[in-house]
Amino acid sequence: MLKIAPDTAGLGARGSNLTAFGGPVYPPMCDIRSERDSTMFPPADVNPLAASTVAPPETCRPVWRRRGARTTCHSAGFTLLELLVVLVIIGLLAALVGPQLLERLETSKITTTETQIRMLKTALDTLRLDIGRYPTTEEGLALLSNPPADPELRVRWHGPYLDNDLPNDAWGHPYTYIYSGTGNPPFALYSEGDRSASGPVKGIGIHPPG
Repeated sequence: MLKIAPDTAGLGARGSNLTAFGGPVYPPMCDIRSERDSTMFPPADVNPLAASTVAPPETCRPVWRRRGARTTCHSAGFTLLELLVVLVIIGLLAALVGPQLLERLETSKITTTETQIRMLKTALDTLRLDIGRYPTTEEGLALLSNPPADPELRVRWHGPYLDNDLPNDAWGHPYTYIYSGTGNPPFALYSEGDRSASGPVKGIGIHPPG
């Protein structure tokens, strides 16, 4: 059977962009507005296959159509749904881990308070060895840092018995010291703990109330 090739002579530069079936061949450029826009096509002496080796930018993903092709560029970022999912995950983690962290924090405060009370008791025992007695309730723990008013006791006082100032408990409150004269030791030294907690105050230390 005799095959007749299509006559593309006379079409000029436009004929070089036609296939054997008469359809236009678009060069793979990043932006094609219309097949009628001749300014977007390469010259007739440029091989369309060579132009196809030019890769489009990585951020642009062209969507090829028959006519009026447009380029869609995807910018990096998060959608509202993705942000909501992240917020929900953070909220779940906070609900699971938060109470455990608060419990650990409360436990560390109790441990710190108990350590300071043992340090204060050691200082009181040393003071008793020097002056022969423990401080009265009126004198309080200040006698560990300040000499007594009695001249006889002042001579035997070899303080201060604390390396630093008199500390407060882990909640920022001063320790309670009450001299009773009975018991072993004959005084109460404690912290009232977290005063903001509901319920009765549970002291921490030596002979606390309750």
